Amino acid sequence: MRTLILGGARSGKSALAERLATGFGHEVVYIATAQARDAEMAARIEHHRARRPGHWQSVEEPFALAATLKAQARPGRCVLVDCLTLWLSNLLGDEDPSRFEAERDALIDVLPTLTGQVLLVSNEVGLGVVPLGELTRRFVDEAGRLHQALAGSCETVLFVAAGLPLALKGSLA
Repeated sequence: MRTLILGGARSGKSALAERLATGFGHEVVYIATAQARDAEMAARIEHHRARRPGHWQSVEEPFALAATLKAQARPGRCVLVDCLTLWLSNLLGDEDPSRFEAERDALIDVLPTLTGQVLLVSNEVGLGVVPLGELTRRFVDEAGRLHQALAGSCETVLFVAAGLPLALKGSLA
């Protein structure tokens, strides 16, 4: 079962994903995509670490998400990825411009093959104004395309606002 959880910044999407992961009653592997490039991001990462149960396994992977999912997903396990938009930012900022397409395509290809529970958390960034600058516009465009592709492979797609989930596809149960 694959679930895509979308929402704005501080919408409650990560907390929802963590509640769902706990509720499955399976072993949980948390795949973190963030990189602590400054003190503010380091504090955000620490906040997320402190909130997670100590018995969850954690894997930090800023780039090779498809390979990590393939290695970690299995029956009786929940794999939670937080978050896809940080992963996208990492790839768009990589020195090798072809790496983004290869990693994105690998994720889209591997997702339907994964077993167990998979929760993908991502920021919905397409609801605001069109950003200034080529890179930020590309980020919004690529995030939208990625979300559409992943939503097609997920049984459940949830949108979170003000801590309240709305099922766009499938159900919350």
